[in-house]
Amino acid sequence: MNPLLVALQDTAQISGPLARALDAETAEIDLRRFPDGETYLRFDTPPEGRDVILLAGLAYPDAKLPALVFAAQTARALGATSVGLVAPYLPYMRQDTMFQPGEAVTSVHFAKLISSSVDWLMTMDPHLHRWHALSDIYDIPTKVSHAASAMAAWITLEVDKPLLIGPDSESKQWVSEMAALADADYVILSKTRRGDRDVEIALQDLHPWQDHTPVLVDDTISTASTMIAATRLVLNQGLRPPVCCAVHAVFGGDSDKALREAGAARIVTTNTIAHASNRIDISAALAEAVRSIRL
Repeated sequence: MNPLLVALQDTAQISGPLARALDAETAEIDLRRFPDGETYLRFDTPPEGRDVILLAGLAYPDAKLPALVFAAQTARALGATSVGLVAPYLPYMRQDTMFQPGEAVTSVHFAKLISSSVDWLMTMDPHLHRWHALSDIYDIPTKVSHAASAMAAWITLEVDKPLLIGPDSESKQWVSEMAALADADYVILSKTRRGDRDVEIALQDLHPWQDHTPVLVDDTISTASTMIAATRLVLNQGLRPPVCCAVHAVFGGDSDKALREAGAARIVTTNTIAHASNRIDISAALAEAVRSIRL
């Protein structure tokens, strides 16, 4: 039988394209809250004998975890053959060490929770820094998909003479790959982060690219501090207002408004997280990764 795709919270922007790409049936479920705030979940489509794929939008995850865990456990209780998780955005990856005594290393604890709930995990461009791979902390098979090809294709079609600008040295590998795919030049920022919203960056002389369109690229825009600082530096060097392009549109608070006010010409993201800036569909890449992990 075809897999059964269970679309949980905040996945409307991607559930249809992903279901079609996987030739999956989309499950009918009843997911709501009781008056006291507790989660109610019911499968209207029987999962018995089916490979179940949970699709979960996990930006701002704390209110969404009960539904994810309950869906996985209920699918098993009702006879699902397997239960996997597609989390286009994977949270709790930045706290990857104990920065201060007594802190929870939440990337590890979250990984243990997910590993105990599902049989496999697939995500897109997670924030890997001190962890070299998801297998460092997850006890289940994992697969990482990448948005570079889809982003490069959009840049090629939509941006005149792009100059890609990466946020820091960690980004050089994937920014250089994207630049090669888009047949574009690239430069890398030097960044020092002092806090959640305190970022200092340095940018080389960009005068050789005065006739190019700067494209600031990053995996995630959250506070937008880096993008805002880079936008100001680019404008101060006399270049065109930049296009700001990212995989994950977290956008805490009014950070997208702040980025526009700083001078960004366009803000463009993939649809891993639903946002008005979504222009790049990555459902095909997700589906390819899901098929490979399920073989």
